[in-house]
Amino acid sequence: MQQLSWQKSSYSDADGADNCLEVAPGTGDARHLRESDDPDVIVTTTTAKLRAFILGAKAGEFDHLV
Repeated sequence: MQQLSWQKSSYSDADGADNCLEVAPGTGDARHLRESDDPDVIVTTTTAKLRAFILGAKAGEFDHLV
């Protein structure tokens, strides 16, 4: 696998705790996601699908699942 350049949200804990989502661009339209506390598990999706998921989460479309 290629070397990925992971980015954490600017909203991540300032104390350096490993409890945030990291995103890395992939080849073409691929986007990779992982949790900082479990970096060996990587989910790959596309920009369009990630955008749709984020917009849905912000709109509360998944609130019934929690």
